[in-house]
Amino acid sequence: MEAIWNEVKNSIKLRIPRHSFRMWIEQLKLTKWDESCIELSTPNFFSKKRILDNYGALMESEISKVAGRAYRLLIKVSGTKPLPRPKSYEDLQMPLPNVNVRPHNGRILQRDFTFDQFVVGGNNDFAYSASLSMASQKNSKQNSLFLLSKTGMGKSHLSQAIGHYILSEYPSDRVYYMTAEDFSNEMIHAFRHDSINAFKGKYRNECDVLLLEDVHYLSGKERTQIELALTLDTLFEAGKKIIFSSCYLPADIPKLNDKLRSRLACGLISNIDPPNFRTRIRILQKKTKLNGYKIPEDIIQYLAAELVEDVRQLESGLIGVTAKSSLLGAPIDLTLAESVVKNIVRQRKNITIDVIKKLVCKYYSIPIDDIVSSSRKQSIVRPRQIAIYLSRRYTDSPLQAIGKSFNRYHATALHSIGAIERGLKEKGPMQKQVEFLCQKLESGEL
Repeated sequence: MEAIWNEVKNSIKLRIPRHSFRMWIEQLKLTKWDESCIELSTPNFFSKKRILDNYGALMESEISKVAGRAYRLLIKVSGTKPLPRPKSYEDLQMPLPNVNVRPHNGRILQRDFTFDQFVVGGNNDFAYSASLSMASQKNSKQNSLFLLSKTGMGKSHLSQAIGHYILSEYPSDRVYYMTAEDFSNEMIHAFRHDSINAFKGKYRNECDVLLLEDVHYLSGKERTQIELALTLDTLFEAGKKIIFSSCYLPADIPKLNDKLRSRLACGLISNIDPPNFRTRIRILQKKTKLNGYKIPEDIIQYLAAELVEDVRQLESGLIGVTAKSSLLGAPIDLTLAESVVKNIVRQRKNITIDVIKKLVCKYYSIPIDDIVSSSRKQSIVRPRQIAIYLSRRYTDSPLQAIGKSFNRYHATALHSIGAIERGLKEKGPMQKQVEFLCQKLESGEL
């Protein structure tokens, strides 16, 4: 029977991508075979679900061909780990339902950012496989992963899913989840309060898994880069797991010292592309079910066809149609969906860097020549930064082209984008200004 299973595996190997075979099929073990079914074992529930959802039918077909008759395929999870012995009263408490998970240090993990809630498609299959492999393999030669994508594609979801999985399966592991900005701010605070040794010891000696988001924020921060590179050296040598995420490849992040750039690039780099139509439908169906919405199938198809940019835009469409239906007491039909989509879809073909420049200059009452000048007056710098931010958000132009359009290096353009993103988090006057300009661009009222 083992020979038949090996022949089935060899046949499947020719039918699916190499990395998918290594991740999902190669590790399956034959545990039982009788007249009616074949039973295989896999290490965990996540891989079981993934294999059955994506390769179950193919495996049953190949088994039938090789064996000469049909068999029912069963996959079981091999073994379970005993729960760790409680050390204190707090360890005996049951986890509260619907509460976000806090790792050992850093930000709270979002409750629904798990592998189970991630919709896998051709655009993110490799990133998902690499992330699950990183989370589930306790001792692996590959202990670094760099998740690369534009905003809203799911890199934060996968990064936090790794954290969720490890905290669930290996409760004693110390997981740190944060952004590069958090790391930098904490280091500055440590220097100012004469606690830098405690800061270094915390990351180098008390961290088993480091989830570090938005590493492009470190551009130009030389002191932080040196400290992070030394920390990463220690973690790498100790075999700890490190997951980075960014909108830019390490080679494309300006003002990054060679040592840190080398550390970021030494692991597996996995790109996440925009989801295709079929994947967008599955994302909408998943989120509809998760939130208890009742959306007609034709509306889901319409939203998937119109909202093509990223997952966040799909979520906006879903929330928009349900909220408008509830507020107006109207059914969710095509007319309602069209009215919502109209306010979401960006008129990309009409939005250019020049259009953005004109809009921003008109809003702030400054000449076009000033926004591309060398002036460092705050009344010019802030509109320039906002225009650069909007150019990155609404056009497909690369960072270098955006910087050149404003007579700036791409490092300055990246700094401008970061400055506006930080300002938006403060929810002050800048947020209202940017939201107004976004509304103007999206509505076409220029």
